[in-house]
Amino acid sequence: MIKKDYYEILGISRNATSDEVKKAYRQMAMKFHPDKNPNNKESEDKFKEAAEAYSVLIDSEKRSTYNRFGHDGLRGEGFSGFTGFNSSIFEDFEDILGNFFNFGFGDLFGTRQRARSYYPKRGRDLVLEYAVNLKEAAFGVEKEIKLNRVELCPVCHGSKMRPGTQKAVCRTCQGKGQVRYQQGFFVVARTCSSCRGTGEIIASPCLDCKGNGKVRKKSTLTIKIPAGVDEGTKLRIEGDGEAGDQGTPRGDMYVIIRLKKHDFFEREGNNLYCEMRIPFTQAALGTTLPIPTFDGDEILKIPAETQPGKVFRLKGKGIKNLHSHRKGDIFVKINVEIPKNLTKEQQALLQQFARSRGEEVMPQTRKSKKKSKDIFH
Repeated sequence: MIKKDYYEILGISRNATSDEVKKAYRQMAMKFHPDKNPNNKESEDKFKEAAEAYSVLIDSEKRSTYNRFGHDGLRGEGFSGFTGFNSSIFEDFEDILGNFFNFGFGDLFGTRQRARSYYPKRGRDLVLEYAVNLKEAAFGVEKEIKLNRVELCPVCHGSKMRPGTQKAVCRTCQGKGQVRYQQGFFVVARTCSSCRGTGEIIASPCLDCKGNGKVRKKSTLTIKIPAGVDEGTKLRIEGDGEAGDQGTPRGDMYVIIRLKKHDFFEREGNNLYCEMRIPFTQAALGTTLPIPTFDGDEILKIPAETQPGKVFRLKGKGIKNLHSHRKGDIFVKINVEIPKNLTKEQQALLQQFARSRGEEVMPQTRKSKKKSKDIFH
């Protein structure tokens, strides 16, 4: 039987580069792979032809001999003909021809094993949202929380077996963890579905956890919230998550802080902001105000002639930084309050005050005859 030209098989020119050879073979292998074309003899033959062509053309020495002497040259001295595969030349394609089809070249040609064995898994992480008030955020606090989480079975301690029993050899794979079978001219090895590659099965599952090794249980934990946390702060508590498989570490717990709204202060970072209303007489003549802080009341001096909207700063009286001992500040905005329901005597005093300053004021009457202009017409 006359063999086909290797370049023709891959559909490339005789001066194709190594990258072009690889690309052409990849396309052929994807198209005619046995996993993609089960029980198709024609596709199996084309796949074998492409593999044979690739094994020669990717090797510079074999390719040079083939270019000079054709197929006969490969039977000459130093070559025994194409009687098998060297699996190492296909490692570049395992991402496509191995994992994509769950079909490893080491398994195809019997050179090595690639099984997806079962590995014990660490515990699952938990995420919890917890709300604190401003004082708790400023000083830190310890809180007890209750939750349901996965724990190791108290009877079998995660072994999944009934106490006093042992694992048995898997009958499906005879303890090898893999099952081999013939597919065309390939010998394929797959992870045993019965034991998931461990080679052992549990003959007598634990009755309490039904062979799962874990149960869901109510737990009470004490969490420590440090001083300085803010809205959205994410705390990691190592080892307080759910239990993992036997012999593996627990997961972690992540606590996301939510900050409750405060009646007096608004927080921005480590600074606190508030507003104080004072009569216009105090703003004009000056006064002192007690401002609540986390260290007790702080006396704020309001100087005479303070204008509405003036902001005063109490340095170092805010929230402690989460990562240092530095504290933020408190900013106090002054709002000046205009008196209502003045008596005739108070009106007269204010009119006298206005005249002394050369200010014109409207006579105070119950109803003014002067109408305001409508700015929208």
